[in-house]
Amino acid sequence: MKKYRWQLLILFLTGLVVGTLLILEKRGGIGQLGTPQPVSGGVYTEALIGSLSRLNPLLDSSNQVDRDVDRLIFSGLVKFDSRGMPEPDLAESIRPSQDGMIYNVTLRDKLTWHDGEPLTTADIAFTVSLLQSGDGYISSDLVAFWKEIKLVVLDDLNMQFILPDAFAPFQDYLAFGILPNHLLSGKSIKEIADSGFNLEPVGSGPYQFSELTVENDVITGLTLKAFTKNSTSGPFLEEIYFRYYADAKSAYQAYVDKYVQGISEIPDEMLASALNNQNLSVYTGRLPQISMVLFNLNDPALPFFQDASIRRALLLGLNRQRLVNDLFNGQAIVANGVIFPDSWAYLDTMPTVEYDPDQAAMLLKEAGYVITGDTNPVRMKEDVALRFVLDYPDDDLHRMIAESIQSDWKKLSIDVMLEAVPADIFVKDKLTPRAFQAALVDLNLSRTPDPDPYPFWDSSQATTGQNYSQWNNRLASDSIEQARVTMDFAERTRLYHNFQAIFEQELPSLPLYYPVYNYGVDSVIQGVSLGPLMDTSDRFATVSKWYMTARRAQGTETPASK
Repeated sequence: MKKYRWQLLILFLTGLVVGTLLILEKRGGIGQLGTPQPVSGGVYTEALIGSLSRLNPLLDSSNQVDRDVDRLIFSGLVKFDSRGMPEPDLAESIRPSQDGMIYNVTLRDKLTWHDGEPLTTADIAFTVSLLQSGDGYISSDLVAFWKEIKLVVLDDLNMQFILPDAFAPFQDYLAFGILPNHLLSGKSIKEIADSGFNLEPVGSGPYQFSELTVENDVITGLTLKAFTKNSTSGPFLEEIYFRYYADAKSAYQAYVDKYVQGISEIPDEMLASALNNQNLSVYTGRLPQISMVLFNLNDPALPFFQDASIRRALLLGLNRQRLVNDLFNGQAIVANGVIFPDSWAYLDTMPTVEYDPDQAAMLLKEAGYVITGDTNPVRMKEDVALRFVLDYPDDDLHRMIAESIQSDWKKLSIDVMLEAVPADIFVKDKLTPRAFQAALVDLNLSRTPDPDPYPFWDSSQATTGQNYSQWNNRLASDSIEQARVTMDFAERTRLYHNFQAIFEQELPSLPLYYPVYNYGVDSVIQGVSLGPLMDTSDRFATVSKWYMTARRAQGTETPASK
């Protein structure tokens, strides 16, 4: 069980969706006209950038726009608050045993599917069986994980998940979207993947599928209607209508032309226009990603990487804020650790490491590395030069980041050679065989609210796992290993704090920045809020609180719904 955390994949991004660092307040005339009041009903229309593939929560991992819609149609046993804490959704209660090996789950009473059929534990068992047999359609790590889980149905409302070992982050895995047994029973995952269900889905979420819009045999839109039977407080908006666009430019133009009221993504090149639009509110959330410089701590030819003071000097010598300002127009967040700062597990007393080249130079000198040479000076200690290769994914963004890092370290007389590696072979050829000296990487922790750092930093993962730096710190490993098996929340928090304190002292890798995501919604739609994201579909986490109010400013039209 300990080796699995299927969502933790190393991704090398060809670009970042970037945006403002704070949730921006409404601009324009609404404020001076008094507080808008909720209006029940109305249609919200949003531009999605991409095309529909399958509306099925087990089959949407490769298509963000499908996940966006599925977030509204389907429900899981749990959902997450803004700090990544699991809370019941379809479940009434979740009660782990003291040893952490049994999770007793009770469903809420009188749950129904959108077609009126009752939702019971049979639907949970059916969906889990698909997760266990989904090879070829579902992540192999996730399939392997669920194959080790035994589900015992006690009655229509009660069930037990029995684990082979204690695993405290297990509740994260209960967020999977539930599929209806009464419609899909007897079908294999392959048959379901080819089924018409994926274009006329039946779920149990706050909105139900209504109809597709098809033009010239191409799906151009999708209508959802409010579903209130599983909610104690139904959504204000009566309908949500999605329109599909090929790119962000056409999506933004659709907003300008009043075809839509929301834009699923506002990329950096359109941010200035979006911010200048008096009727558009721009919301920003931190994405669940972190960019870092990894060191190969086990390379005998690079003894300086094994010295924590040298690694600290390298971090002090990086002007990360300038990097963010120059390459992302200030629209990213300088990273202060490997656990996100808005997580329940974050150690908020960790010091922030600011750019300080003088302090960096002093640390290097104290470690015995002095500048030698006139034309191309480099720091040397005896016969060892501070010289190494920094590998990076071969695209323009990562090249510019690598060049910025190289420039900063050159000012300290550190000789860094850059090597571009095709992104599709970076993990296989460089990280997995530990065939690198230093590497610029992006860690994507999407859809994993639990901060569990075990796969990347535990010593047991140094040889065959994802601990590519091969960091071997017994105290840090003990902390994250114990945090995986204890059911005491306060103790888990303390253990993760211990890990972060050790990481901050040792710096086995250098955190660079967190990318952010921008989302635009017309100010006629009220109640929107956006916190830290585990997936960009999390922008709909508070959709039941959204409502529409008519504009009262003279000369302003209400955007068309379709």
